[in-house]
Amino acid sequence: MAFAFMQGWHQQVTLEGIVAQRDRFHHFLAENATVSVLAYMAIYAVAVALSVPCGLILTAAGGLLFGWLVGALAAVVAATTGATIVFLIARTAVGDSLSRRSGPWHAKLSDGFQKDALSYMLFLRLVPAFPFWLVNLAPALLGVPLRTFVTGTFLGIIPATLAFASAGAGLDSVILAAKNEHAACMALKGPDTCELKIHASSLVTMELILALALLGLVALIPVVLKRWRESHAAAK
Repeated sequence: MAFAFMQGWHQQVTLEGIVAQRDRFHHFLAENATVSVLAYMAIYAVAVALSVPCGLILTAAGGLLFGWLVGALAAVVAATTGATIVFLIARTAVGDSLSRRSGPWHAKLSDGFQKDALSYMLFLRLVPAFPFWLVNLAPALLGVPLRTFVTGTFLGIIPATLAFASAGAGLDSVILAAKNEHAACMALKGPDTCELKIHASSLVTMELILALALLGLVALIPVVLKRWRESHAAAK
């Protein structure tokens, strides 16, 4: 992970780069669809395993390159695979050591988290406020079972992945406008002062964030109901 950031690989994953590669290899992508999807999934899984913060761009790239459905399915499987690798490494390499040093608060937090692990996992995956890499590490340190982690991750990232893959699939008009603007700039100012700019921030809207946050709150409803029933039963 440190080597990847030192080399600046995380800065190389941009929408502009994805568009350039698509234009360069469009014949290969069309004629070798299966190989292209598998290569995309491998790159995505490695990026997640290295905790490189480029999930949004890679998900949009999947929709742009392969269409929203294939791109979304490939992204979900690849992201889950990469996240599981991080989870297993964290649990085996540092989990026991941190658990021994963390004191009683860790045991209490871990016990509460494990009682409703799937609901909490869905909440953490659905709400975009939590960094993906952090949600890969925290459950490992809190003793979440592997099956629960994989299930919560796979199901929890589906809504956002579908949304961003669909946005990526609809980027062609944005890309065309950006290319025309770049060509006009090149004609006026020359290649040294003009860059192709496609802003990933246009993929994230307030409506999308609110929708994902509401889905996350829905995932917590079973936890709230369980806590209410326990407190109600204790009061009797």
